[in-house]
Order: sequence, then C-alpha cells, then structure tokens
Amino acid sequence: MTESRETTRSGSPSADGGEEGEVAAARRRREPEASAAYFTAGLTALFACLAALLVFLPLVLPPLPPPPSLLLLVPVGLMAVLLALAFLPADGRRSSIASSCV
Repeated sequence: MTESRETTRSGSPSADGGEEGEVAAARRRREPEASAAYFTAGLTALFACLAALLVFLPLVLPPLPPPPSLLLLVPVGLMAVLLALAFLPADGRRSSIASSCV
C-alpha cells in the first residue's frame, strides 16, 4: 500500500517533490514569455493594415449622401438617456439623498 501512495499519476515513484512539482515550476518559468509575446508579428501587421485602410479608404471612396435628419436624432436621444440615468439615484428613492446630506 505504501508503494501506491508514493507513485505519481504517471506510475513512476515520486522523488522528493515529484514530477508534478517540476511541471509546475516549468509552467511558472514559461509564463513571462507568454505575456511578453502578447502582440505577435501577425497581429502587428494586421493592425498596421487596418490603420492604413482607415487612412486611405476615405480618400479613395466617393462621399456618401447625408443621412435622414431623423436618424441624426438617435445619438442625441441616447446621450439624453445616459445623462438622465447618470443623475438619477441608484435606488430610485429621491428622499434618501436628501436625508443622507443632512
């Protein structure tokens, strides 16, 4: 029974720390390398192409007609709703703000 307790998952007898400790230490050593290579060369090239498209396409494409005037009110309405939500109390009771200030 003691032999089965001393073996690791792979079936080999465990030394002082076992293979699991070595694997975890190797993972810890590899982690900084993975975070340092967050932007690969392919991603950098993709972002450079997207930036170039955003700069040059408006110069090449013909101008678009203006949108209908009612469609221009959509961002104004969204901004009004966001401002109203920003200044309303979180719980909906207006008296809680007045009583907390006194």
